[in-house]
Amino acid sequence: MGIVGRVVHRCRLAIALLALAGHAGVAIAQLQPGENATATLAWADANKTSDHQKFVETVTRLGHEAATLTDKQRAHLRYLEAWQVAYAGDYETAVPLLETVVGSSPDKVLRFRATATLINILGIGHRYEEAFSRLSDLTDMLPSVTDPQARLQGLGEAAQMLATAGQYDLAAEYADRMIQSTPAGDSACKGTFIKLHSLFRGKRIDGNDPRYAKGIADCEAASENLIANALRADVADTAIRDKRPRDAIDILEKNYPAVLRDSYASLTSQVESLLAQAWWDVGDAAAAEKYADAAVKSAPGKDYSEPLAAALRTLFLIARQRGDFETAVQWLERYMQADKGYLDDVSARALAYQMVKQQLTSSRMEADALDRQNQILQLQREVDRRAVETSRLYIVLLLTVLATIGLWLARTKRSQLRFMRMARRDSLTGICNRQHFVERAQQVLLAAQKTGKPSCLVLFDLDHFKLVNDTYGHAEGDWVLLRVVAECRDHLLQDDVFGRLGGEEFAILFPGIDEAAGAKRAELIRAGIAAPPAGGPSSARVTASFGVACTLRHGHDLDRLLVVADEALYGGKSTGRDRVVVAMEEHATAKAPPPMAATRTEQPFGLARP
Repeated sequence: MGIVGRVVHRCRLAIALLALAGHAGVAIAQLQPGENATATLAWADANKTSDHQKFVETVTRLGHEAATLTDKQRAHLRYLEAWQVAYAGDYETAVPLLETVVGSSPDKVLRFRATATLINILGIGHRYEEAFSRLSDLTDMLPSVTDPQARLQGLGEAAQMLATAGQYDLAAEYADRMIQSTPAGDSACKGTFIKLHSLFRGKRIDGNDPRYAKGIADCEAASENLIANALRADVADTAIRDKRPRDAIDILEKNYPAVLRDSYASLTSQVESLLAQAWWDVGDAAAAEKYADAAVKSAPGKDYSEPLAAALRTLFLIARQRGDFETAVQWLERYMQADKGYLDDVSARALAYQMVKQQLTSSRMEADALDRQNQILQLQREVDRRAVETSRLYIVLLLTVLATIGLWLARTKRSQLRFMRMARRDSLTGICNRQHFVERAQQVLLAAQKTGKPSCLVLFDLDHFKLVNDTYGHAEGDWVLLRVVAECRDHLLQDDVFGRLGGEEFAILFPGIDEAAGAKRAELIRAGIAAPPAGGPSSARVTASFGVACTLRHGHDLDRLLVVADEALYGGKSTGRDRVVVAMEEHATAKAPPPMAATRTEQPFGLARP
C-alpha cells in the first residue's frame, strides 16, 4: 500500500467510512451483465491511488456481490478491502484482515502482496520488529515470485522499510531493482521516487539534481500526482536550505490545492510545514503562522514527525518575535516534545532493524550449531561401533562445539550492548545525544532537589557555524565540532553532564555549583573555544554564545531551565555573540538585559585562519 518514503500517516477512519457509505448509495449493487469480476478486480488493484474514488466505488460494489465470486476472486476482494481500511488509517483493523489473506488465500502471489502490505502497516503502527521480521520473509520469497506487479510491490516495500531504518544506500539499491523490473510501457514513478528520496535523506543528492525534474514529469504523465508532489517537497526543502524561500513558495503553493485534494495527511503536513518555514524566511509572519497552524492540525494522528516538529518550532519563533513569551514557551515545550518523540522513533526503527538482523544471524548460527550437533551424533554412533579409542575424538569435537556456542553467546551479548551504547551517544562526537542528555540531566536535577544543592544548566551555540561549512566544507565543520567537544572536556568534572542537542548546539549541567561558579566555568569554556586552534586537522576559528540558568533562581524543572538558558543564549547572540549571559528573573529575561560576565576575544566573532 503505501506511497513512497514511509513517512508515518493517519487519516480519519470516519471520513473513509462516510466515503464508502456515500459511494455505496449511488453504486449499482450487482455485477453488470457480462462483467468479468477478475478483470474488474485487476483494474481496481492497478488504480488504487491514481483513481482512488473510482477504486472505492468498485470495491464497495463488488462487496455486495461477494457471495457470487470464486474463492480466488473473493480473496482478491478481501485484500483490496483490507488495503482500503489501512489507507483510511484504521491499522489495527487492517492487520488481522491482511493476516487472514496471508494465511488463507489460495493465490501465492496474493499472499506475497498481502505480506508486503502488512509490512507497511506494521511499520506505520511502530511495530518495527514485527515489520522487519516479515520483511526478511518477504525478501526470501522474492526470487520465486515472477508476477511483475507483485515483484514491484515487494521490492518497493523492502526499499521503503530499509529507508526508515536509515539504510539509505541499500534502499536505493532495492529501488533500482524496482525500476529495472518495471514492465515496458509502465511508469517507473514510484521506484524513481523511492530512489531519489532515499538518496536525498542519505545526503547523497539534493533537490537541485536534474533527476527530480524528470521524475516529476514522469509521475505527472502517469497521473501519479501524489508522488509528483512528494518529489516537489524535496525540491522545496532544498530551496529553503539554499536560502531561496521564494522558489520554495512558488513550487508548493501552485500545487497546494492538489495536495489537499489527495488528503494524504503526512504529505499535507510536510508541504504546509515547508511553506511555513519559507514564509518565515521571507519575513511574512502571518503567512508563516497560517501554514504552521495548518501543518500542526493536519499532522497524522498522535505520531510525531519531522514536519510537525518544524511547524511547532516556527510557531515558537513567531510568538517570541511578537513578545508573547507565555505562548512562545508553550510552543517551545510542544516542539521539544515532538522533536524528542520523532528522534526516539528514528532510533527505535534503526535499533529494531539491527536487532532483527542480529536475530537472523543468531538463528543461522543456531541452525549451523544444530547441524554440527547432528553430525556429531552420527559420528558418535560410528565411533561406538568401531572402538573405545575413537570416543576421545568425539569428546574433543563436542567440547569444540560447546566452545563455539559459548563464543557465539558472548559475541551476541557484546553486540547487544554495543547497539545500546550507540543509541545513547552522538555518532560524531561520542558525547550524550539529546535523548540521553535529557534523561541524565533530569536524574541529576532530581537528586540535587532532594539534597537541596544548586545546579547550573549551560546552553551554548557556535556563532556563525554555517560559515564554517560553507567556507571550508562539512569535513572541516566536523573537525571544529570535535575540537569544541575536546575543549569542553578539558573543563568538565566527572559528575558533569555534557551533550549535543543537535547541529552546533550543546548543553552542560554543572551539579553542586551556584550561579557565579557556573558562569565562571562557562566563561573558561568560552575562552577556550575562542582561542586560536593549536594545530590539528581543523584550522577554522569559531566562537560560541552561552546562556546560564541556575536552579536557585529558576527551579529544578529541566524544561524550564532549557527555556530560560535558551533565552539568555539568544540574548547574548543579539548583543554581539561570543559571550556568557546569565539568566536573571523571568521579568528581567523578557526585557533582554545586557549580558553578564561577558568577555570578548581579540577576534569579535566568526572565522579566522591562524
